[in-house]
Amino acid sequence: MSSSFGENIRLTLFGQSHSEAVGMTLDGIPAGERLDMDRLMRFLARRAPVGDVYSTARREPDIPEFLCGLTENIFCGAPVTAIIRNTDARPHDYEAFKNTPRPGHADYTAQMRYGGHNDRAGGGHLSGRLTAPLCIAGGICLQLLEKEGVEIISRIASIGAVSDNGELTASTAGKHFPVVDDTQGEKMLALIGDVKKNGNSVGGIIECAALGLPAGVGDPIFGGMENRIAQIIFGIPAVKGIEFGAGFSAAKMTGSENNDEFCLESGILKTKTNNCGGLLGGITNGMPLTFRVAVKPTPSIAVTQKSVDLTSGSETEIKVTGRHDACIVPRAVPCVEAAAAIAIYDALLGRRRG
Repeated sequence: MSSSFGENIRLTLFGQSHSEAVGMTLDGIPAGERLDMDRLMRFLARRAPVGDVYSTARREPDIPEFLCGLTENIFCGAPVTAIIRNTDARPHDYEAFKNTPRPGHADYTAQMRYGGHNDRAGGGHLSGRLTAPLCIAGGICLQLLEKEGVEIISRIASIGAVSDNGELTASTAGKHFPVVDDTQGEKMLALIGDVKKNGNSVGGIIECAALGLPAGVGDPIFGGMENRIAQIIFGIPAVKGIEFGAGFSAAKMTGSENNDEFCLESGILKTKTNNCGGLLGGITNGMPLTFRVAVKPTPSIAVTQKSVDLTSGSETEIKVTGRHDACIVPRAVPCVEAAAAIAIYDALLGRRRG
């Protein structure tokens, strides 16, 4: 199924942007572990719009309702199912685009795939709204990973042409704007504000790292950690690219520059550099697992754009109105953490069971 992921744990997402609710089922979580509900709520709040210059005016409390799988906040071994009710849905906002696909959206491709029966409101099941239940599953896996000594951290590496400074070595989750250099963060916010004034949008890059992973997690060929993480990361709408370690920059290096030489630190095998991003042959080497994700600009913009009226078969112009993020990147940061946590915890369970 296209809406399911995982081998040792199995995640399924369901619902549409403006349906009664969106939700997730997570099967395979070991019984006996306790879920810290307050921590989960704080994690989900990082994804929710908070009235900043970059976020949508849509207001959803995003409070998860657990239907099964928990007994007094302890996983009981049954599949865990939770929903988030859509309380601020406005499907009528999309009536004007019923037969006129919005540029940058999946309106046209979904109509071709599902014969016109797809839910068009807010993108339906193809909407970024589905990252809310993704974050429920990811928030659970983040807590379980911490008990294994694994921490996942992230930051906004860039917005448009404005880049963050410094290295990602600690969590930015407690910051209002998740960057290392707050001065650069202010410049990013200013850029988003300028773009929004013109009815436009802007994208960026998110950097993520998993710390504390032991060597030997993952599999070769199609089961590599790159494969697993890339698959679920591309389940986040608006993601257009991913690179691990040095990524595309490695193509400009020589072998002696790109190779990470081995060394011993207090008797522990490490590498002097980390161009491989903590992965060799799809398997972790004990160094931080690092990757970066490219996020496209929000396709819903107030700028007049050309499209085609599918009913009349004539070219036309449209202007998208409604409630949309001027920049998706800040709210996508916890989504990237969530996706990485799910993939990594799934692989960790596989290593243990193997």
